[in-house]
Amino acid sequence: MIAALMIAIIEYLGFGKALGRICPKALYWKRNQSCKRHRRLNRHYHSPNKPEWLREEILRLKAHMPDAGCRTITNIINRRFATTRKVTVGKTFVHKLLQQNRYEIESLRRHLKHRPPAVTPHNHIWGIDFTGKTDAQGRLYYLLGIVDHGSRKLLHLQPVNDKTPDTVLTCIQATIKTYGQPRSLRPDNEDTFTCPAFRIGLKQLGIRHQRTTPGCPWQNGRIERLFGTLKQKLDQLEYLPLPLVGEGLGVRAQLNHDLNIFCHWYNSIRPHQNLGGQTPDEAWRGINPYKTSPRSEHWFTAWEGLLTGVELRC
Repeated sequence: MIAALMIAIIEYLGFGKALGRICPKALYWKRNQSCKRHRRLNRHYHSPNKPEWLREEILRLKAHMPDAGCRTITNIINRRFATTRKVTVGKTFVHKLLQQNRYEIESLRRHLKHRPPAVTPHNHIWGIDFTGKTDAQGRLYYLLGIVDHGSRKLLHLQPVNDKTPDTVLTCIQATIKTYGQPRSLRPDNEDTFTCPAFRIGLKQLGIRHQRTTPGCPWQNGRIERLFGTLKQKLDQLEYLPLPLVGEGLGVRAQLNHDLNIFCHWYNSIRPHQNLGGQTPDEAWRGINPYKTSPRSEHWFTAWEGLLTGVELRC
């Protein structure tokens, strides 16, 4: 105690470095006392035999956080379980565990990636977004799509004149009259969907505005997956900007007609893997095709053979 007090007085007077040169043992004693105090304040009790649930939790955490290092995972585990479970780990243990179970971590990551999404009720969340189609002369036509997240039912898919908030809100109101009001609407971060006029319009309709993270289109994956299926088929069709005399319609009218056919094929004929083989119409109406005998069935083909399938009427 006296030695520590003398060293403190000497350092206070500015002779700390001189003391280290004159008496190195005093400086060593000071550093040793500082290290002991640090160890006493940051003491962790590492049990030699880790429980199995802790190993599984470390592997699960690494599968969810592939970019996290051993130090990060060690800190997270110790913060969670040091007081609640009275167990901690070191980064060396975590490093060895991750190295020995790399295949299991990759298997967990594949399982997380391909697991089916959670079941949500109808009209809980609607996804909305724009896509486009060009005619033979390169003119772009905007297409607005709305899909129900729970049933994957395509509620609206039509060309629009522009991408203004008034146009989008008008389409949403027309869809609500047919299918009911959703609890939330999830668009991307396009200017149309983030402007004050659109947000105020949703608030007046009583719909919650769910925004996705910028640069993360997978957070609105239902509508993006729908557009992927649509563009794969629609890009193979060619639309002439001017109709021939006595036949055909204008490009916008042709798009309306063809998109109505696509909606019927997508909702009533094409089975969805994430719906267990049901079509969106069957999921919307609560019909199980594996327990209900169809009243009739017939072969469906449209878009010059691009849309095909068997339509079951239950």
